Amino acid sequence: MLRKVLDSKYFRIPYNIIKTIIFTILIIYLVFILCQRLSGNKSICGYRLFAVATGSMVPDYQINDVLAIKEVSHDELEVGDDITYLGTKHDVNGRIVTHRIVKIIKKDGVKQYITKGINNEVEDPVIDDGQIYGKVVGKVPIISEINHIVKNQYGFFFLIFLPIVLVVFLEIADTITDIKKDKLVYEGKEEENKDETEEII
Repeated sequence: MLRKVLDSKYFRIPYNIIKTIIFTILIIYLVFILCQRLSGNKSICGYRLFAVATGSMVPDYQINDVLAIKEVSHDELEVGDDITYLGTKHDVNGRIVTHRIVKIIKKDGVKQYITKGINNEVEDPVIDDGQIYGKVVGKVPIISEINHIVKNQYGFFFLIFLPIVLVVFLEIADTITDIKKDKLVYEGKEEENKDETEEII
């Protein structure tokens, strides 16, 4: 019965499509994670990827959105640009922050930036060129959606964990039924050989 279900085109076609989608999603997400981990926040071809951790930039960027950050000449940066930088003072010390430039000033010939989250009432500590990773060029569509699913416990369970368990179970069931089928074929051939031997005798 199980063999008939597994061999049915009505099962096999959607099953293969779902399996391909699941593994494609996993590969894309693993590549994203590996790029982040192995690069150690260093740019790859002038780009970095960062996930949004707080709601300070809602509605422009939601928590768990993955943003593409491009290295640009600091002379190109303007008020209104969203930038990602490494905080070195107060509450943002040691944290990677993505906020909007609200003011650019020059102090003793050195360019400095004042940034602020859209939803924050208080401006960030002043930053300089050396802290800036780059300018936000946009959200990374597919990886952002995957990241939202993975970071949500229900989404992860129903859209990632459960389908993977189902695929693994069906693959095991498929393998077992193939083994049983091969065994029956082998036993059938053995029986035929036995009958032929008896006829010769």
